[in-house]
Amino acid sequence: MKYSVDGVPRDDQPRPGQCLRTFLREHGANSVKKGCDAGDCGACSVLVDGHPTHSCIFPAHRLGGRDVVTAAGLGTPEKLHPIQQAFVDAGGFQCGFCTAGMVVTASALSVEQKSDLACSMKGNLCRCTGYRSIRDALAGTSNTETAKTGGAQGRSIAAPASARIVTGTEQYTMDFSPGEKPIGLLHVAVLGSPHAHAHITRIDTAAAEAAPGVAAVLTFQDSPDVLFSTARHEDRNDDPDDTRVFDRTVRFRGQRVAAVIAETPTQAERALSLIEVDYEVLDAVFEPDLARSPGAPLLHGDKDESSRIAEVPRNVVAALHDGVGDLDRALADATAVVEGTWKTARVQHVALETHGAVGWLDEDGRLVIRSSTQVPFLVRDELAHIFDLDRSRIRVFAKRVGGGFGGKQELLTEDLVALAVLRTGRPVAYEFSRSDQFTIAPSRHPMRVSVRAGADADGTLTALAIDVLSDAGAYGNHSIGVMFHGCAESMAVYRAATKRVDAEAVYTNNVPSGAFRGYGLGQIIFAVESAMDQLADRLGMDPFEFRRRNVVVPGDDFVDWHVEDGDLEFGSYGLDQCIDLVDSALSSGRGEAAPAGSRWQIGRGMAIAMIATIPPRGHFSGTTVALEADGRYVVNIGTAEFGNGTTTIHQQIAATELRTTVDRITIVQSDTDAGGYDTGAFGSTGTVVAGKALLIACERLRERILTRAVRLSGRGAQIDDLSPDGVETSHGCLDFATLLEGGPLAADGRHDGTPRSVSFNVHGFRVAVDTDTGRVKILQSVQAADAGTVMNPAQLRGQVEGGVGQALGAALSEEIVIEEGRVINPQLRNYHVPQIGDLPITEVLFADTYDKLGPFGAKSMSEAPFNPVAPALANAIANACGVRMYSTPMTPDRVWSELQARA
Repeated sequence: MKYSVDGVPRDDQPRPGQCLRTFLREHGANSVKKGCDAGDCGACSVLVDGHPTHSCIFPAHRLGGRDVVTAAGLGTPEKLHPIQQAFVDAGGFQCGFCTAGMVVTASALSVEQKSDLACSMKGNLCRCTGYRSIRDALAGTSNTETAKTGGAQGRSIAAPASARIVTGTEQYTMDFSPGEKPIGLLHVAVLGSPHAHAHITRIDTAAAEAAPGVAAVLTFQDSPDVLFSTARHEDRNDDPDDTRVFDRTVRFRGQRVAAVIAETPTQAERALSLIEVDYEVLDAVFEPDLARSPGAPLLHGDKDESSRIAEVPRNVVAALHDGVGDLDRALADATAVVEGTWKTARVQHVALETHGAVGWLDEDGRLVIRSSTQVPFLVRDELAHIFDLDRSRIRVFAKRVGGGFGGKQELLTEDLVALAVLRTGRPVAYEFSRSDQFTIAPSRHPMRVSVRAGADADGTLTALAIDVLSDAGAYGNHSIGVMFHGCAESMAVYRAATKRVDAEAVYTNNVPSGAFRGYGLGQIIFAVESAMDQLADRLGMDPFEFRRRNVVVPGDDFVDWHVEDGDLEFGSYGLDQCIDLVDSALSSGRGEAAPAGSRWQIGRGMAIAMIATIPPRGHFSGTTVALEADGRYVVNIGTAEFGNGTTTIHQQIAATELRTTVDRITIVQSDTDAGGYDTGAFGSTGTVVAGKALLIACERLRERILTRAVRLSGRGAQIDDLSPDGVETSHGCLDFATLLEGGPLAADGRHDGTPRSVSFNVHGFRVAVDTDTGRVKILQSVQAADAGTVMNPAQLRGQVEGGVGQALGAALSEEIVIEEGRVINPQLRNYHVPQIGDLPITEVLFADTYDKLGPFGAKSMSEAPFNPVAPALANAIANACGVRMYSTPMTPDRVWSELQARA
């Protein structure tokens, strides 16, 4: 079959039934990404005879005589196509996994199509940006600069990988350059449990083992008898040890029963049907309230205290029951009291790059894992624990990661790949499908949150209590931390003499829950901030004024269920500014005009959120910086890049302190063999922990360079400072090559994540509610963020917009629907991630603060923007039409039902 790819003639024959995406990738077209394999996301988009095409649903056999153009064929990093340059200039990406397909589709748009992006770009999803920067790229708006000269801090420097991302040449986990792919690579296919709870009584793999191409079949009989948690933290004891690589008891539908390791993915999949399994089906429980009730089936009745489960006989993973003051008396004495119960849905991260890993043994027999992970060092350490290996015998590294949002703070593929490599001695790859992401990957914890709150006549909050029930799913990964963290800052942001927290995370036979942007705060803040608005309304107070009167200010203790006496402090404070900025913006008249007609009811709402800038209980980062003779600096740092922008920020920090330009800073990252230990890229620590460690290293290196310059310059020379070309002295510039004649110049830096500061976010909406249909139209969206010094305005704006966009999806449309433990909407088309036409442009404002703890005064700001969005929207809906929404997502049918119930 003759065809061409990017102008190069080809003559190849696809396999029967093969799609164009896999055909192109097998022939080296790495810019064609796998996002869904169902025609839903557009990450695989190519031009076929000039027409944008989802290659995952285009039959490869139809390619004969056609011309294919990929992102790599539109332009090269050295010579970009105009639309690729537009995406670079606009900063129209974050993780970048969707960008190659996005650029390809955009390259073919007519002027008319560009005027209707909701239609013309609806087939290309982005989970990171919130789409505003993509709209800017298509409009030719530039938001970034190259910073060839001058200081780097505080400027909108473009990401160093920009040109590679827009051409599809930046490597992700499954992208190998020619000659790099391991020879003899095997592939994994997994047999999942058809039952929500069962014990395997017999398993026969003989027929599968004899199938063509099969190298091994793995079951519980091959699994190390070691309990661990898929959740990863600095202290592995923070999470319950309740998981095995393979377990004879399965606790949710889809849990691993067996894995086939074969020469091709097709051979592995076909062999699965040959495995015979007999089960003893056990009683299952799907509601957390029932699961903790007497007589409920026990999910982990075989575990003892070494697993660190709070109450095995009640299926309770974690429990918290504590408070300050006399709650009953405080509520009895209050002038106004509100009580209510709110529920949040199970939500998927939908990172466009699915979980995946490739493993092999290097020439020294060491286990090497290349993974899509936010935590390479923690993955290495846990693999050493599971397989009883010394850490020095394992290397884990990550290329660019295609989105994470907390979902890749887990060990989901690496353990199975490691087992397969150690068993077969050959390279092995395992990659989740999009359906796997919905059915076996952890999701956001669904929660039920009851709130009781009271205030006196002048609007002073006197009592605040929450009762939280969290659905952990079948395994407890992250459930302890999510519960405690969610209950902390959501309560501590308010002053009240009396507070009470009752919270439990409970095992069920549902798909496990895990870490997700905000780490529990979004769920609980939805309830608390909704209740605060109701309380303000009962008192006849403006909601902004109610918050001003009751939020914590410097000098106050942080009190959640107890007085915080640890390392949390006010490194800076901008909550007051954020409240004022949003109040002013909503009163400004900006935003869309209200629709005409009496059926549209208009209202506005707001909500606040506080978050610690660093997770508690230890977060460590070490860096090294070395000078090269040509004036470049090489930074070794452990944290991973997954769209959080830390690589750009680290370049800016180093360039600023070393008085050079960002193009002279080379970042080597996320590799356990490259030095620079890092706990991981989670908790928004890339700037405030890894960045602070880097700043310390750069300060030390600068001092060492200047000290050597003094020695070499001789008596009487005046030393000025570093420059991009050397050290400026009164005798001229002392170049770096001369300085290095005295030996290497390098320094290291370390930060242990303490003390910690707090960041604040305030969101406001003006909405119109269609009382005939329940549709909510957002007329204005604004978020003010207290991020300390804004290191990169365009990038930080994008982080806020992306968090808001993801939160709007959870607030308005997204929900994993489960019936009897079975996910019934495991496809993007039935899950409703926001498309480009679904999200408003959010106005982003920044408080003017300088944090004494962060590098150059910066604070963290990747997780936080998510948290106040849903309650602000619910409060706006209530203000518009008088209907209070108590659950997410707030879909039109649910809003309409509440309107009908009120009527």
